[in-house]
Amino acid sequence: MDDNPGVNIFILNTGRCGSVTFIEACRHIANFSAGHETRIRLIGPQRLAYPERHIEADNRLSWLLGRLDQAYGDAAYYVHLSRERAAAADSFARRERFGIMKAYREGILLDGEAGQTAHDIACDYLDSIEANIALFLKDKRNQMAFSLENAKDDFAAFWRWIGAEGDLAAALATWDRRYNASTE
Repeated sequence: MDDNPGVNIFILNTGRCGSVTFIEACRHIANFSAGHETRIRLIGPQRLAYPERHIEADNRLSWLLGRLDQAYGDAAYYVHLSRERAAAADSFARRERFGIMKAYREGILLDGEAGQTAHDIACDYLDSIEANIALFLKDKRNQMAFSLENAKDDFAAFWRWIGAEGDLAAALATWDRRYNASTE
């Protein structure tokens, strides 16, 4: 990464897959800033105007991938953060009455069809977002797959990949704690 000192890193994800924990671990990196959904309420060019050398995790970027490509294209680094599908769907189903699940059911599916369970809706959402991310990444040369189930090993590889400086041991210890866990 030394050949591109101003590079940005985007953690593309569906949500409910460890993105908050990912950014908490990144807070132990000294040569990048890191944030979770830092520009979420902004519109227009400001929505994607991240500072240089910044790591951003925001699951809503999956709805803005065309604009992300226009703004950063192949110059950025992209991490595709994922979680085992059934676990992610279960977590989303517990949140069916608010957030992205409420928006997906009511806004995208126009309330769906009778008989569709919260789990069915969550699986459809996950399939849609995962397909969007995969399509976006198909021509990106700087990309990395990252599995929540293999977080410590994948984060150590991520650390090396971006040339991170800081406290790797503290960053890895972050993965021992659950952040933003579903409680319902």
